[in-house]
Amino acid sequence: MNNKNDPKVVRLVDANLNRLKEGIRVIEDIARYHDDNGPLALKLKNLRHQCRIDEKYLELLSSRDSINDVLRPSTKSEMSRANIEDILIANYKRAQESARVLEESTKIWGGELAERFKNIRYELYALEKENLLN
Repeated sequence: MNNKNDPKVVRLVDANLNRLKEGIRVIEDIARYHDDNGPLALKLKNLRHQCRIDEKYLELLSSRDSINDVLRPSTKSEMSRANIEDILIANYKRAQESARVLEESTKIWGGELAERFKNIRYELYALEKENLLN
């Protein structure tokens, strides 16, 4: 079966692109507004801008069905954060996991995209360590 144009694969990619960008944006805004850490915020902003697939934007958008997402309701753990560190950890993990899904699912479309998302994932690992341990 050729999944290259499978609308379900496109939907999978769209959902994870959104999740990836949203997770990075939360971390970026904490670095910017809470921590006043301009250099980290800029690294995150630049990384977030790499999380795009412009040539498929309209196809991605047309595949979106967030209203009917079978796991749309929040889980109890998603609604519980004790502090800023909990928010950072949750969003680093969300972004890293999404980057991994994108790395795997975009292999269908070609190695260049998969490699980009692999690099984003590894950059997130490094930034998480720098951010949370310094």
